[in-house]
Amino acid sequence: MVGLTDYQLGSLRIVLTSIFLFSVGFKSIRQIQKKHWIWVAISGFVSSFFPPFLFAMAQNHIDSAVASILNSLTPLATVAVGVLIFKILSTRRQILGVIVGLLGTLMLIIAGADFNPDQNYWYSTLIILATIGYALNVNIIKKHLSDISALAVTTGNFIFIVIPAFVILYMSGFFESIWNDQAMQLSFMYVAILSLFGTAIAKVIFNKLVQIASPVFASSVTYTMPIVAVVWGIVDGEKFGLLQIFAAGVILFGVFLSNKRTA
Repeated sequence: MVGLTDYQLGSLRIVLTSIFLFSVGFKSIRQIQKKHWIWVAISGFVSSFFPPFLFAMAQNHIDSAVASILNSLTPLATVAVGVLIFKILSTRRQILGVIVGLLGTLMLIIAGADFNPDQNYWYSTLIILATIGYALNVNIIKKHLSDISALAVTTGNFIFIVIPAFVILYMSGFFESIWNDQAMQLSFMYVAILSLFGTAIAKVIFNKLVQIASPVFASSVTYTMPIVAVVWGIVDGEKFGLLQIFAAGVILFGVFLSNKRTA
C-alpha cells in the first residue's frame, strides 16, 4: 500500500489473479452446470471481490496484527452461518476447537504486539464483514459446489468479478500513473506475487480443502495466519518469546480439535 490506494490494491489483485486463473483453468469451467452458476457467482463476490477491498481500506487505519487476529474470527463466523443459514451442524468438538484456536490467537497477539492506541478501531468492522463473506463462501462450496473441481469453482468466481474490478481499477487512475511512479511500479510487482501465490494458487487449494473436509476445519486455517505474521516479524528483526511459541501451539491444537468429527 506504499504505492497504491486501497481501491487500486483491491482491484489490481483481482485482475491479476483472473489473468493467472484464466490461463490455466478456463477449460475447467465446462464442469460448471446451470444449477451451479448462481452459487459460483455469489461465492465469487463474497469471498474474492469484497474482502480485498475491505482489508485494504481497513489497513489504512489498523495494523497488520489487528487485521490478522480479526481474520481469525472466520471459523466462528463459519459455525454461525452454517447453523443459521445452511443448517449444517457442527460437533461440540469442532466448536471447542474453534474456541481454543481463537483463544490461542488472542494470546499470540497480546503477547507479541503492542497495539497503537491512536488507531481507529471502528475500521476493524470491515475485517469482520470480510470474515462473514469467507464464512458464506465455505458453506456455499460445501453444500452446493462439492461436485465440481476446486479449479472450476475458483475460475468461475473470477469470471463474475474481473469486469467490475477492472472498471474500478480504470476509474482509480491506475493506468495514467503507473508508467511514471516508481513506488507504484514496485507495489505492482508485490501485488503480482500476492495475486499468484496468495490468491490464485491459495484459493484453489483452499476450495479443495473445503470440499474434502468440514467447513469449520477449512476455515480454521486462518488461525495459522498470525503465526506466519510473527515469523515474518522475526525475519524483519522482531523478537519471539516462549509465550508466543506456547500460543502458537494452542492455535494448532484448536485446528486439530476442529478436524474431529465425533461429538
